[in-house]
Amino acid sequence: MNSEIITIGDELLIGQVINTNASWMAKALNEAGVDVRQITSVSDTAGEIIRAFKEAEERADLILITGGLGPTHDDITKDVLCEYFHTELVEDEKVLENIKGFFQRKGLELTELNRKQALVPKGCTVIDNPIGTAPGLAFHKNGKLFVAMPGVPYEMKHIMQSFVLPWLKDNYTGNVIIHKTIMTQGIGESFLAAKIEDWVKDLPETIKLAYLPSPGIVRLRLSLKGNNRDSMIRLLDIQVEKLMRLIPEYFWGFDDEKLEAVVGAMLKKQDKTLCTAESCTGGYIAHRITGVPGSSQWFKGSVVAYDNKVKKELLKVSEEVLEKQGAVSQEVVEKMALEACKLLHTDYAISVSGIAGPDGGTPGKPVGTVWIAIAGPGILVSKKFLFGDERDRNIVRAGTAALGFLRSVLLKKNGTG
Repeated sequence: MNSEIITIGDELLIGQVINTNASWMAKALNEAGVDVRQITSVSDTAGEIIRAFKEAEERADLILITGGLGPTHDDITKDVLCEYFHTELVEDEKVLENIKGFFQRKGLELTELNRKQALVPKGCTVIDNPIGTAPGLAFHKNGKLFVAMPGVPYEMKHIMQSFVLPWLKDNYTGNVIIHKTIMTQGIGESFLAAKIEDWVKDLPETIKLAYLPSPGIVRLRLSLKGNNRDSMIRLLDIQVEKLMRLIPEYFWGFDDEKLEAVVGAMLKKQDKTLCTAESCTGGYIAHRITGVPGSSQWFKGSVVAYDNKVKKELLKVSEEVLEKQGAVSQEVVEKMALEACKLLHTDYAISVSGIAGPDGGTPGKPVGTVWIAIAGPGILVSKKFLFGDERDRNIVRAGTAALGFLRSVLLKKNGTG
């Protein structure tokens, strides 16, 4: 089965709102074995919406639509649906009761504007939306199913889970689509491609490979379509095992795993604790770590030593070293890491100092120069990185590099690296 997603709203086209609805729906459809052939965003204009409907109907069996079902003058999706399916709006008593109950529970008065949301296209299948006021609307035409849903993400997800996905399960028993994503860190996309070139050439034709680079990380996604899930999983597992033998030092996880969670699991297993001493990253590494549920078991805190005065007073970096070597230097980050362990009473520390940019670079230390150190039981190692000239990317790449550096240290300490 082929599907298309149409998201409606000027806010999507001017960059005011990120289109998270489309990505969530695409993932849910893929997991249900449905191909998403196209995602289209259109303005709140009748002609553009109708054109999108017509084009989608020609290509897809299932067309999912979000946005424009509200009560205000710019919400025109219901009117356009009436035009497209040659029908008219009528008041639905069940929807009206749901809206009345919704406002009563909130202690609010039902206005005439909100009452308009009980108007639905005559002849459509009305989909209950108990967590909002705009119902979902389903239409069958020429063997195709159109489903219009509210643009509010949690309302859209409710209708997907209560109506669309169950409908697919009951009416579609087609292909299975499986994805496996291999996470790598510490190697660039082109270098990784060269390293696994022979493996790529030997991949079965049924498996599709995609490179998905992001700051500091390259994901390798393997995709396979078929009708026997168990045999497909076995085939993917064989190829993943071959790949991991080629890049053991760069591989760190699968699919939606996060590097900070992987590092945390290693620390927890070894019964060790961690802190950070951050300059150019400004607490970004600590922010990532504390986003991991349960990280308080192994992460104790952070010193954001952005100013040299903090480096001197809290982390005991000497004035002489700062003047002679500079804040972005091996000597400084190593001292930061050692003193952070002492100050916060942890087994390990990550320290980072660099020139994030856009200013502050010199010929000897250009923007993007970052020093990272790891201190631990009987360990003090440091490494210099040269990233680039984009501040935000440099901060992300420094954080990822620091976590990856710690992972490699923990592997060696445990005798597995």
